[in-house]
Amino acid sequence: MSLKVSIITVCYNSEKTIEETIRCVLNQDYQNIEYIIIDGDSNDNTLEVINKYREKVDILISEKDTGIYDAMNKGIKMASGDIIGILNSDDTYLNEKVLSKVCDHFSGNTETMGVYSNLYYVKNNKINRVWETGLIDSSSLLKGNIIPHPTLFVRDIVYKKCDLYDCSYGNAADFEFIIRIILKYKIKLDYLNFFSVKMKLGGSSNKNLLGILHQNLQIIKILKNYDKQISPIFYFMNKVINRFSQKLKRYFSE
Repeated sequence: MSLKVSIITVCYNSEKTIEETIRCVLNQDYQNIEYIIIDGDSNDNTLEVINKYREKVDILISEKDTGIYDAMNKGIKMASGDIIGILNSDDTYLNEKVLSKVCDHFSGNTETMGVYSNLYYVKNNKINRVWETGLIDSSSLLKGNIIPHPTLFVRDIVYKKCDLYDCSYGNAADFEFIIRIILKYKIKLDYLNFFSVKMKLGGSSNKNLLGILHQNLQIIKILKNYDKQISPIFYFMNKVINRFSQKLKRYFSE
């Protein structure tokens, strides 16, 4: 029997982007999908858009929350899949085979607890940055490298063992979770070298320079909390180099 994968989409006032996200999940060629949408009590037409696909959405919750990671935690608690992935309302899978590739890898590698891959940042439907993740471990974390969260899929046991997202870290809560499972719990994650997600620029963590700065200061603090001392100057220099490299790679992408 094939592995069941739960995909969680959280949204708030996402009427302009949510339909594309929903369609990319429903159009996957993998059959055993549980689709969960957690809406933060939107006051635009988000729910009207979702209701066009309501019969194909397994769980829909619309209620106030304390933020994006509180909504993610609600979805994780409701998920019944063997594998859990999170795709926010301004992100889309690159093509219809993404979940098949992910689940095939889990099926063939029973000791693997999670996988991650590459991501395109897009702006106005054009590739703006190319995020080729590469192998992420404790040493690469100290160089400013991190896993792009929408490409991360983990077995349900990872959340049970390592706990959910810590909302106190604000827009760095996904990074704290990744750092926690790698450094504290030594979770085995496999890097799949293919592009799986397109992320629109302008999300909660990349919409302005102040947000980006605050997020990275939080990441440095998180690393120190896990006994990984790092020079802020060295960290930010590597981040600048990484971002410049991602910008250049767009000219060589398809």
